Amino acid sequence: MDNEPEAALDSPSPASFNSKLQLPLSCDPPSPQNPAKQRVWVIFGATGHMGRSVVKAALAHSDLVTAVGRSLTDTLTSIHTLSPASPNSASTTTSSDSSRLLPLLCDVRIRSTVDAVFKKSLEHWGRIDIIANCSGYGVIGACEDQDEYEIRNQFETNFWGTLNIIQLSLPYFRERTDADGEGGCGGRYLIFSSTSGSLGVPGLGPFCATKYAVEGLIESMLYETDAFSIRATLVEPGHVRDDEPLSPLEKASPLPTFGHFFIKPASAPYASATSPAGHAKRMVQWLGERQPTSAVRAAELVWQLGHCSFPPLRLLLGSFAVESVRDRLRCVTEEIEDWRFLSFQEEGETDGAGARDRRGSVKTEEGDGEGEGEGEGEGEGEGEGEGEGEGEGEGEEEDVKMEGVEDGDGDGDGEGEEG
Repeated sequence: MDNEPEAALDSPSPASFNSKLQLPLSCDPPSPQNPAKQRVWVIFGATGHMGRSVVKAALAHSDLVTAVGRSLTDTLTSIHTLSPASPNSASTTTSSDSSRLLPLLCDVRIRSTVDAVFKKSLEHWGRIDIIANCSGYGVIGACEDQDEYEIRNQFETNFWGTLNIIQLSLPYFRERTDADGEGGCGGRYLIFSSTSGSLGVPGLGPFCATKYAVEGLIESMLYETDAFSIRATLVEPGHVRDDEPLSPLEKASPLPTFGHFFIKPASAPYASATSPAGHAKRMVQWLGERQPTSAVRAAELVWQLGHCSFPPLRLLLGSFAVESVRDRLRCVTEEIEDWRFLSFQEEGETDGAGARDRRGSVKTEEGDGEGEGEGEGEGEGEGEGEGEGEGEGEGEEEDVKMEGVEDGDGDGDGEGEEG
């Protein structure tokens, strides 16, 4: 009985599906009525908080996994401990799990090591279906305080590492001939971004810049690769706690709470207790182990994401991620509306509602109507009618889009930063 709460946190068995923890039916996720086919995963950053949970979830669902650790800090032996096991069991690996796990090491900043991972995976499994990049690195500190090495290292890991992975695997995904029959997907990317890829965070300026770059890269790439049936999703987690049940070996060397971040001492101008540049550091210290979302539950949703037929461009995991990104989008929309009167009328543009809106700051509504009615007659009245119709149509469309953003943010649960 004492083990029941811990067991409840474990990754679900291959046959079990939690109906309350499922992606929307519109993306055709796996379910008892839609059983998942066995896939081959290559997971970079497999020894970090979120990467470890994704590896365990994929193995628990009987998928085949290449788990890629960091060549500077991990060993092949330590990666073997990622095979699912009871938290109270002395053994960490069953023969079945071991045969479905291929441990490898690389440094995503070094292109040749990434290439070696793909070649060894193809040689071992014969194919690759899903590539997940959970690797990452960040420095907490004011933009002014971070030196060139620290900033370049964040870009080398977060942006160039992602680009290395994509450029070296895209030719295989484009040319593969073993995709599932009709409507088969050429390949799937699950790129762990962050809420920092959608909004600025004081104390994380260069890190945010790397995530903005990754998001722009993936969004642009999808236009180019859609014809090859290649899918990609940016996973944006928010404040994930590490609640993965650990084996005795894993308990002996636990991961740091925010192991992928280095906290840089603040210089005098940014060292006050209330300095905005210290926000990220204060947040880390305040949260500690109390992050609101579960890595285990987030990993289950990521596993479903790898198997669903119609993945979203972005998947926000956790209430913090949903609310913070939604607030950011709302602010951007309001700012656009506040300043759009400065848009200049293009040559040949119909003098419709948009032009009248821009004149609204210097004319009263009553004067506008009278002037146009007296001076320009019936023809202008037609122009006004068309303009008003267009304006109303645009407003309705905008409302629909905002509803879609909010609904799409959904009920995901989890944060995970990489590394």
